[in-house]
Amino acid sequence: MGNPLSPFFWHLCRRRAQINLQSRNFSSYSGKDELSIEQEAERKIGWLLKLLFAGTATAIGYQFFPYMGDNLMQQSVSLLQVKDPLFKRMGASRLARFAVDDERRMKIVEIGGAKELLNMLSTAKDDRTRKAALKTLVALSNSDEALASLHDNGAISIIKSTPNSLEDAEVQIFKSNLMKRFHDMRYDE
Repeated sequence: MGNPLSPFFWHLCRRRAQINLQSRNFSSYSGKDELSIEQEAERKIGWLLKLLFAGTATAIGYQFFPYMGDNLMQQSVSLLQVKDPLFKRMGASRLARFAVDDERRMKIVEIGGAKELLNMLSTAKDDRTRKAALKTLVALSNSDEALASLHDNGAISIIKSTPNSLEDAEVQIFKSNLMKRFHDMRYDE
């Protein structure tokens, strides 16, 4: 081969290195391509499985949630019957969130929620409990039928006898809103 420092020797060494690098690069490129194809396939299958799961959960939800809504309303009314004011407030708060349309408001009235709220209001010893009861009664009073039921259960006298709060102005606001609603519907006493 001659002098190891000859230009031809260096040319051959560089050429071998380039061939080795190219073959290595070619095999690594094909490996990367296969790897990216596998990752993309796994990602697509993962999304397909997620969509299948979400669809199944939605279908099951549509079957069971209507029953849970009525059950939760009944449980909330049951909480109003407990002696602990915290549980009463929790029940009233839940009922206020349920009272979003006339159908649900009337459902609350039918299962005894309005009567229990009036009992809660008349026996409440603290402002927070009164406020929770009044807030829910305001939500119920947005339905004319529910308002008539409240009137039939003696709501006006109970609301008038509820003491004003020195600490929470919302109690007075809720009382005023309810009395105005009764006045607008000509249920004055």
